[in-house]
This record gives sequence, structure tokens and C-alpha cells, in this order.
Amino acid sequence: MSRFLAPRLASLEAYVPGEQPREMEYVKLNTNESPYPPCPAVERAVSPAAVRRLNLYPDPAGLELRRALAARYGLSPKNVLLGNGSDEILNFAFTAFASPEKGAACPDISYGFYPVFAALHGLPLLEVPLKEDFTLCPEDYYGLDRLIVFANPNAPTGLAIRPEQVENVLRHNPNSVVVVDEAYVDFGAESCAKLVEKYDNLVVCMTFSKSRSMAGARLGFALAQPALIADLETIRCSTNPYNINSLTLAAGAAAIAGDGYYMDNCRRIMETRAYTKEQLDRRGFVTLPSLANFLFTSCPGLDGGELYRDLKARGVLVRWWDKPRLRPFVRVTIGTPEQMNVFLAALDDIREER
Repeated sequence: MSRFLAPRLASLEAYVPGEQPREMEYVKLNTNESPYPPCPAVERAVSPAAVRRLNLYPDPAGLELRRALAARYGLSPKNVLLGNGSDEILNFAFTAFASPEKGAACPDISYGFYPVFAALHGLPLLEVPLKEDFTLCPEDYYGLDRLIVFANPNAPTGLAIRPEQVENVLRHNPNSVVVVDEAYVDFGAESCAKLVEKYDNLVVCMTFSKSRSMAGARLGFALAQPALIADLETIRCSTNPYNINSLTLAAGAAAIAGDGYYMDNCRRIMETRAYTKEQLDRRGFVTLPSLANFLFTSCPGLDGGELYRDLKARGVLVRWWDKPRLRPFVRVTIGTPEQMNVFLAALDDIREER
């Protein structure tokens, strides 16, 4: 830390993303990327002709992609905001909708960026405990009178609540914005996008990184009523009006046009998830019933940190957190069937050694 850093940021603990090691080839099951490539239309969209146009600024409004997303979700382009990944949109939401006096609320076990955004903006944060079974209790969020943010399905648990339960949270917080982070919704949960036209305090945040196989492109979007989108646009244009590059805009529009390809991939991932959970159950693991592209699992008698390190030594990366309630667990991204069999074989090898 330099002597020039603003004093208010001196204690800021930055978000730590999942490992992206380059020293060897791993079976990479730690950052919830899709194991499948983007659809062929995306590859065609990122063409030599598109590269030659990189001397020009991209469309700051991203209108072609916003129109495609609006049509996909039965809304208007005025209901759509584009972000450099959904993380940027979440940051905009903390900037726009959380007051310094009231701050924000989120689950105590959820996406690790929420507390970072709150700390970055100097906001008080109420971390609402999940229940003992790791489920989110909607009633705990009634009447909080502050920005509310939660992932649905939640991370790292993979558990979800239903849209009607989200509606109850919206009804009980009419003067607060509720952000539903749906990064993993396409793997079996039900989206709240259909509630956007009904509630003026709802922001639904999604990403192209998971189900649409574009984690490397950094593209996310929000769905909300036009007034909320206008607020977020003010923050975006006050930060970086050219936040999405032209290649990513073209790739995103092509991905939406190829939605059938991605939904097929989601079905494949869900089938592999069910197979992997069954295999873990047979091995005595305790695994939560995930609706995401990962499994949150533990094995009695096996320390989560040791399991993470033993798997890494065998060339398999998973995610582990050295935090209360999370220490016994590892989070395992669902890869291809072949990758999951490598993971299961490594587990068997570790268990045999013990």
C-alpha cells in the first residue's frame, strides 16, 4: 500500500477471484465457466472484418444487443442495461441505489463481491444469515428499507427461491431496490425477468459468462423498468460510456441469436450435474441440491481445505473458502462428463490413500 491511498480505502479487502493458473494443464472446475465453447455464430461474428473496425469506438448504447435481449425476454430495449460483466452492473447498483445512511443487505453466505462493493462505497452492510440448511429465508428480508442484493440461485450453495418468494420481498420493501443476481438461473431455476414490468423496484442482473460460454468476453446485462435503467445508465455514462467493446457487442448479439445451442448445453450440464451428485452420494458425500452449474459438497471426515489441496496436486481445481460454515465444503463446477470422471477418479485415489 502506498502513502497516497485514500484513508477510507486503507482497510478495503479486494475481491479474490478463482485461480487461473498457467503453470500446468488442470481439469478446471473452480470458476463456474462453461465447459463448452460459444456457438459457431459467435465465432463468425468476431470476424476479420470486425477486427478491422477496431479503429472506431463501439456503439455506446449497444442498441443491437439491447434489442436482441429485449426480444428474448419479452421487454423493450429501454428495459435493458449492458455491463462489462454482471459485476460492473452490481457495482453500479450499489452506487445508484444504496444510501450512506441505510446501506445494503445481502446473505451472509453468497457472492463475495457484495461485501467488497459495500466497503468500496463506504456503505453499512447487513449480512443476513442463511438458515442452518443454507437456504435463504425471504421473510428475513421483509421491511429492511435499504438496497437488497442476493444471488438466485445462490453461490456457492446452488440453492434457489421461487419468483413468488422474490415477489414477497419486493412487496415488503416498496421503497427499496431489490437486485436479483441471476448468474446461474439457466441451469434449472426460474427467472424473475417476468416480474420486471410489474415491480418498479426490481433489477434482474444476468451474465453471458456461464450459460452462454463467454466468460472471457466480459458481458452482462440488467433488466428493470426504464426509470431504474436510466439511473444505472447515468452511472455507466459517468464511469465509462464505451464499457463494452465492439467485438463483445457483436459476439453477444450472435449468442442471443444462437440461444437454442446454449439451452442444449445447459441441459447437458444439468444431466452431468445429476450424474455427478449421484456418484458423490454413493461415496458418502453430503451435496446440496443445486440449481446452478456447480455442486457444493462435503464428505464427513474429510477437511475441505485438505481435499482442495489434494485435488489440486492431482491436477483438478475446485474452489474452497477458509470461512466459518464453508470450511468443510468444496464447490465443484460441472464440466464435461469426461472431466467429472477425472474428478471422481481423483476423489477415489485420495480416499484410498486415507
